[in-house]
Formats: sequence, C-alpha cells, structure tokens
Amino acid sequence: MNPQAPVYVRAEDDAWLTVAWYHFRAWRGRRPFWAGLFTFVSGFPIAYFPYADLRLGNLSLAMATTGGAGALIIGVLLITLGLALWFQQAIRVFAGVASILLALVSLPVSNLGGFGLGFVPALVGGALALAWVPGQPADEEPADQRQGGLDMAKAEALAGPQDFPGRRGTEMPAHASETTAHADGGRNSAG
Repeated sequence: MNPQAPVYVRAEDDAWLTVAWYHFRAWRGRRPFWAGLFTFVSGFPIAYFPYADLRLGNLSLAMATTGGAGALIIGVLLITLGLALWFQQAIRVFAGVASILLALVSLPVSNLGGFGLGFVPALVGGALALAWVPGQPADEEPADQRQGGLDMAKAEALAGPQDFPGRRGTEMPAHASETTAHADGGRNSAG
C-alpha cells in the first residue's frame, strides 16, 4: 500500500461492509500480506498429499510415503510462518528464508513439494517476505535529516560544480618530477 495514498474517512451513510473492507485494506497495507498468504496456503498441499487416498471406484490409490511425518511438520511450519508474517512483521526476513528452505526440503520429503502446489507458493511467499519493506509516512522526514546529516542537494550545493577534477594544490604535474624518465624533454636515459 502506498503510504502517500489518501486515507479513507468514513461517512455516516457507509455500509458496514464498506467500512470493514477499508479497515481490512489498511491492515493489509501495514504488513507483508501476500507473502503471508502464499506461505500459509503452501502448507496445506505439502501436509495433505502424503496422507491422501484417491478412490476411483473399487481402486484405492494411497500416496503414503515414509516422509509423512516430515511432510506434516513442513506443512505445519509453513502455515505457522504464514500467520507469523501477518502478525509479527519484524521476523519477515527469518520467515522468508525459512519458508524458502522448507520449500526446498519439501521436494524430496513430500511428493515433490505437494506436486508443486505447495512448493511454488512457498518459494513465492518467501521471496515476497524478503522483498517487503515497511513504508514510511509521507509527512515524516528521512532519518538522515533528523540526525543532522546532509541530503544530496545540500551536499552538491556545498561542494560546488563537479565538472572535471582539477589539480589539487599538493599535486605536482607529471613533468615537474625529477626522474630520469622525464629528463631531457621526455626521453629516457639508460644509465
């Protein structure tokens, strides 16, 4: 959500559903909502498929694997990380890295990550969690100005025009040095 977007002010004749929608949008804008949603949803297929039975008439197809307990743990952890991203925004980096690692571990443990239905959303949710940064309100000054630092416009104004670097007062031109390489008009002397 854009921190500079206008804030919705409730009118007296608004329906309760409209008010609830705008409160939800405000809540969603202050946290990595989509990262949490993708991570939360990814846990269900990873935990479900190792325990699923598919029945086609009299034919029963069981997908139970030896990694059933591991798949259940991975699925529950992904669901927990998704909820944590919604309610504890401070752990977004940890939750993002953990969900990516759990998605990678789910490939061999849980039927190719829930047949890709849990693997792909876990990767996307982890990437979104790592990429999300809380916005700053528009009326707040940047941190460097509050601490007495200079912004770029002030620094350029103090430094003056920055065309080509010139010679400093302590530097001598190359032809003024007294080495044999520059003696006699630039010819080298061998000896």
